[in-house]
Amino acid sequence: MPKHSEHRRRGKHALDADDLEWLESNSDATDDGPPEGDRWSTWDQSTPTEKGPEPYPGWLVTELAAVDTEHGVLKTGKEADVHLISRGVPGTDRVCLLAAKRYRSSDHRLFHRDSGYLEGRRTRESRINRAMANRTNFGRQAIAAQWAVAEFSALCRLWTLGVPVPYPVQIVGTEILQEFMGTADGFAAPRLAQVSDDLDDLWKQLVEAMVTLAREGLAHGDLSPYNLLVHDGRLIIIDLPQIVDVIAHPAGPSFLGRDARNVATWFAAKGVTAADPDTLTALLRKESGMSP
Repeated sequence: MPKHSEHRRRGKHALDADDLEWLESNSDATDDGPPEGDRWSTWDQSTPTEKGPEPYPGWLVTELAAVDTEHGVLKTGKEADVHLISRGVPGTDRVCLLAAKRYRSSDHRLFHRDSGYLEGRRTRESRINRAMANRTNFGRQAIAAQWAVAEFSALCRLWTLGVPVPYPVQIVGTEILQEFMGTADGFAAPRLAQVSDDLDDLWKQLVEAMVTLAREGLAHGDLSPYNLLVHDGRLIIIDLPQIVDVIAHPAGPSFLGRDARNVATWFAAKGVTAADPDTLTALLRKESGMSP
């Protein structure tokens, strides 16, 4: 059985020494496909506007000779699964790890409170809007595409603002490739919900990030300790397809308030005395220009 097929069968989440050695030494490319990888790099399949902000990070492999190899599922969800991918140039030491978030289309189960998030995301095509409203197969595909584009756009915008999010590498259809937050051998960074150390500092980091969002008139829309990662002491915000314009969206203030309550209540329960839901909500409303 080929090595990459074995990875998928075992549901492997991390790379071992054999993986890295193979990526560095294998150079037997053929005309029909990549050298034992799952696919050629999709880098050239994305237009400049479908790639992350420039300058591209030095760690990112952009060579067209690169190969993408699957290493199992990192996370499963109702609307999307996240896979671990290594992108490397055979015969070289050019390798990077990426998280590939793939939205489902034909069997897309949609986000809870989906209609609320979709408010204001109608298209100019009435046929598409009707299909989305009726949840036809085509409509579900359109919604999946909307979520993917919305999340990639949000990642690009927030990265440019300096908000702690994974670097958005590219979008191809309903697949978002982004920086893998974890160790070099493929173990993902823990979620905030799994962390008990340095919470006072992490709280300060989170407030700073949420204030930056509020000043841009934005709220995460579904923030919780389960879509915050802790990587090398840094708090990283993930899962951003439902990001909300708190001024333009009819329910924007309620989304902002719910985000504040969710995270402040969790930190307060862990003993962080500075964490207060009402105080955080008031601060974010002020920074976003809303009335108290």
